[in-house]
Amino acid sequence: MTEHPQPFRDPQLPFARRIDDLLQRLTLDERIAMLHQFAPAVDRLGIGAFRTGQEGLHGVAWMGPATVFPQAVGLGATWNDDLVRRVGEAVGNEVRAKRAKDDRVGLNVWAPTVNLLRHPLWGRGEEGYAEDAALTSAIAVAYTRGLRGDHPHYWRTAPVLKHWLAHNNETDRDTSSSSVRPRVLHEYDLRAFRDAVRAGAVAGVMPAYNLVNGRPNHVSPLLSQQLRRWTEQSLVVCSDAGAPSNLVDSEHYFDTHEEATAAALKAGVDSFTDHGQDSTVMTGRIRRALEQGLLDETDIDTAVRRLLELRYWLGEFDPGVDPYADTTAFDTAEHRALAQEAAEQAVVLLKNDGLLPLDPGAPGTIAVVGLLADACKLDWYSGTLIHRSTPLDGVRTRFGADRVTFAEGADLVRLKCAAAWLQIPDADADAGTGQGAEGALDPALLAGRTDLPPLTCGDSPSELALVDWGNGVLTLRDPDGRYLSVAEDGYVRASADEPGGWIVQETFRWEKVEGHAGGHRLVHIGTGGYVSVAADGVKVAGVDEKDSGHAGVAYAGPAATVFEIEVVERGEDAVARAAAAADTVIVVVGNDPHINGRETEDRTTLDLPVHQERIWRAAHAANPRTVLAVTSAYPYALTDAAAALPALLWTAHGGQAAGTALARILSGDVSPAGRLPQTWYTSDAELPGLLDYDIIGSRQTYLYYEGTPLYPFGHGLSYSAFTYTGLTAERDGDRLRVSVTVTNSGVVAADEVAQLYVRALAPSVVRPLRQLVGHRRLHLAPGAGQRIEFAVPVTELGHWDVAHGRWTVEPGAYEVRAGASATDIRLATVVTVDGEPSGPRPVLHHGLEAADYDEQLGTEIVDRAKADGDAVTATAPGNELLFRSCDFAAGTSTVEVSAAGEGSVEITVDGRTTTVDIPATDGPYDYRGHETPLTASGVRDVQVTLRGTVRLARITFTGAAE
Repeated sequence: MTEHPQPFRDPQLPFARRIDDLLQRLTLDERIAMLHQFAPAVDRLGIGAFRTGQEGLHGVAWMGPATVFPQAVGLGATWNDDLVRRVGEAVGNEVRAKRAKDDRVGLNVWAPTVNLLRHPLWGRGEEGYAEDAALTSAIAVAYTRGLRGDHPHYWRTAPVLKHWLAHNNETDRDTSSSSVRPRVLHEYDLRAFRDAVRAGAVAGVMPAYNLVNGRPNHVSPLLSQQLRRWTEQSLVVCSDAGAPSNLVDSEHYFDTHEEATAAALKAGVDSFTDHGQDSTVMTGRIRRALEQGLLDETDIDTAVRRLLELRYWLGEFDPGVDPYADTTAFDTAEHRALAQEAAEQAVVLLKNDGLLPLDPGAPGTIAVVGLLADACKLDWYSGTLIHRSTPLDGVRTRFGADRVTFAEGADLVRLKCAAAWLQIPDADADAGTGQGAEGALDPALLAGRTDLPPLTCGDSPSELALVDWGNGVLTLRDPDGRYLSVAEDGYVRASADEPGGWIVQETFRWEKVEGHAGGHRLVHIGTGGYVSVAADGVKVAGVDEKDSGHAGVAYAGPAATVFEIEVVERGEDAVARAAAAADTVIVVVGNDPHINGRETEDRTTLDLPVHQERIWRAAHAANPRTVLAVTSAYPYALTDAAAALPALLWTAHGGQAAGTALARILSGDVSPAGRLPQTWYTSDAELPGLLDYDIIGSRQTYLYYEGTPLYPFGHGLSYSAFTYTGLTAERDGDRLRVSVTVTNSGVVAADEVAQLYVRALAPSVVRPLRQLVGHRRLHLAPGAGQRIEFAVPVTELGHWDVAHGRWTVEPGAYEVRAGASATDIRLATVVTVDGEPSGPRPVLHHGLEAADYDEQLGTEIVDRAKADGDAVTATAPGNELLFRSCDFAAGTSTVEVSAAGEGSVEITVDGRTTTVDIPATDGPYDYRGHETPLTASGVRDVQVTLRGTVRLARITFTGAAE
């Protein structure tokens, strides 16, 4: 007799029918258990455990050795969709290969990050692709398609986009609210997610920690109103770690965790990442919410259905037919070559006065100097390196080790305490390896080493390499390359290979001591305690919680040791000697991704740290043939360097092949063709506030910036030259067909990145000064040309019409530009688009939603209610909301204001101001209508000023004849 499988295990049936069958077999408790990140096995049905979440931003992360590709911002700098798709495929294959050997590895990959790089001081800028929504979308589509695979039913991995929505600050990230006007929402922030979701290779999204318009992202109505309307495909929403608890604990948005959990589930969150692997806390909240009537079983079943569908896509229930089940591709020759190719394509040549490329066959020596010259830095979302190439390694290999000298540029110091010197005891030669060698689900849980002896004080001083990474943040390293670090027992040891961890334990800060000439206390930043010399070794003194009111603030108690600093050699002096003795100097500067700009920590300035400024200036003073190679996760304001130095390059941290790639660019083996994915500004003065998300109002990003940047969006030079000819653009139905010929007019084979921009010539509202609508990276031999075509949807010319609540393309003339950057435009042509003008606001029929303003000053958008809706409140006395072209037709007689709070609303039309008093209401969500006479006719602008604590939701007008 033939044995028939249970329907949920029958691969001949559609997934939907199989899920229906499985759902009805699961008990309520089993279904609730599936809503936690770590879903337990259901042994009675033979269903294994499952977890959402496997980091894979630019390689498999947190699970030990893997191929490490360039940082995400570096992949964005390639402007190469095909390359990034291949990187995604390689990462997906390595996830599968590691999963086959370690079932802790998950197939639900939490990547990519599609938050737009709106502000260059955002600490997590390394995780995004670009400041532009179109470029970000294109790269994200490519990466997710690679991660997903191309099988029609089964997925290689299931990518989740991060972090929904408008998330660009680490400062107060779980309590701050991004005020996002409708135009910015629809034209900028939503778009980065929308195109990738519509492409069909995304399994879900992760909400961000922050609030948008006063409402936490984890209860955002946009999850249902926007996200899930973009596709008929099921999407899983996975919470960020600890965010469900934040709804009560830090945000105080709900009174109880049961209310918060129910609201998140109803809003669309399916998987709760909270309390680590202990699911009992969250499942208990869900059960109690169900008992209290805040949820019903259909809410639970809806989320479980989505999670089960994801598991079916991943082949969990069909191991015999899953095409990716036997994937073994890991650290292959192809993956290593791809990592190098990606690193090469990510290098951006910012300036070149003819110094580059360097001839490997020419005589002479090269000095490779700088704090990152012999470094291959990893970030929080990197895997463990299998292969490693620093700039020094790469240059030695390419130009010959006998021709290359090196000077790091760290200050060499000794620290004196009382009558003795700080010294590092000899370590046991058989001591274990450093932390982080093995994979961990949460690397934040990795503890520092305690198997090495702590520092002591004695007669023989130890020489330490001191680096100031900016803002007074220091690292100290012993002659063997081990960083001073503090373990859980509080002792200071030379034990870390690199700074790292969720709370970095390898950074310190000097604090001057009043009345003690040359004396400093050494503060350990990770704990906030002072470094203290004790009889059993050097340790971090306790923290005075009672006096400071909170942990992490150091105190100057009697245990805090006063150190005197003896400088053995300044780093710039060593650099100057090496530079003077060389024919050419390569200075490598940049950041450590765990210090001064990372998750949980925004940057405070665009300036290069002073220590590194001293290094490049010393090198250049000693040798004018100085190249500055910037290896960093974000832009710097390199105004002086750009003016003084003959050649500058930038690359993000390039992964395992970074040094090899840089050397091949420097030698001319590869012509650079990376392009900047974000604007490089001249100074901090050019930046808006970090929490100012209104890119239109404050003229942010290349779209609206009216100044002259240091280097524009899309900038990048080549060792060759390219000409653009024959630009044509014409309307073809719902597309613009644009063609241009690009020719390599230089003498070396090279890549060019052709960029296509548009702008409205006579817009009725503020529109971008230029907007990217297409790009193409192509390789051309000398003298070769290629005709490239772009099919641009006409909707790309449009904007969100706040007057009518819809997307609109205004009729009129649009300039189409082709060139090599946002400002290096080679050709332009004009196309005319027909259509129906938007017309004035029909305020008698639709009124005015407060958030639908055209311009604002001194206000922010807040939540009208916890579940849905926007309102506006004042942040400054001199505030204003401007609504242009309001059509009052034959006239209006009264105005009604819907508002909460207390104060007044001043409405000015045609120079006449009407004040509507708002008596105190019962809380911020108690909106009431207040009516008063107001006469106006024809088309007029309306100005609104808010006084007091008023939260304005809506203004309605009554016609004179009504």
